[in-house]
Amino acid sequence: MHGRTDPGRWHIGVIGGTGLAGGIGLEDAQEIEVSSPFGEPSGPVTMGWLGDVRFSFLARHGAGHRIPPGEVNYRANIDVLKRCGVTDVLALSAIGSLREELAPGSFVAVDQFIDRTVARAASFFGPGLVAHVSLADPVCPRLSGLAAQAARAAGARVHDGGCYVAIEGPQFSTRAESLLYRQWGADVIGMTAMPEVRLAREAELPYALFGMVTDYDCWREDEAGVEAAEVFAVMQANAETARAAVRALAEMLPPVREPSPIDFALDHAIVTAPDARDPRLAAMLDAVAGRALG
Repeated sequence: MHGRTDPGRWHIGVIGGTGLAGGIGLEDAQEIEVSSPFGEPSGPVTMGWLGDVRFSFLARHGAGHRIPPGEVNYRANIDVLKRCGVTDVLALSAIGSLREELAPGSFVAVDQFIDRTVARAASFFGPGLVAHVSLADPVCPRLSGLAAQAARAAGARVHDGGCYVAIEGPQFSTRAESLLYRQWGADVIGMTAMPEVRLAREAELPYALFGMVTDYDCWREDEAGVEAAEVFAVMQANAETARAAVRALAEMLPPVREPSPIDFALDHAIVTAPDARDPRLAAMLDAVAGRALG
């Protein structure tokens, strides 16, 4: 009989594709509707166990992939995972390659980001309650390293580290943009990591992004541009590898979750004086920042 999630125990939130949770073999799986003061999340959370580790899955684009990248309610998604008691977040995402050596079918443990999104709510905080978290090192090295190790155990080709440029979309980039991102030092490209990684840090949730390379972006000369059909074909072909990696991760996690510095990311980030804080916003932040707000 599984007990409740206690301090020192892992509870991994997984943000990924619609069918990921259903094919992964969760024990005691339950689909839970969780509400957020930041609006509607992408869908219900599927919670269950893999061995002795609790997992909560959330489909980023909703059932049937109905929500485009720019319309995902990233704040609500992170907020509901925090409300479910998640301790760490593993994001699974399709990405395009900006480097010859990052071939379709391989995986990248992303460790840096360039944000080119323009129309998304990028923070839980705002007027009346201001916070500035550090995002110099946006990915949790502990979780990212464990995810890469698990993926290799599942038979995946894994590249350690990579810079992800997040674009607004929903269109793929132009050739000029693709070439520019290569000059900037970006390695892969996608549409969903931002503001997801920013919000996870504000919620004091260690975050790792494991990207599945589905295509070469359109920087290659004399080749056709990216088509959605090829992206989804590669995703389908590698879906079981992603599931196997999550199962392997459950087996590889240390029995005790030692605290992470990211668990305390808000300790020196909130700058609004207590008597000047907007009580309505403070109430909305009860899950995200309740520990730091007292």
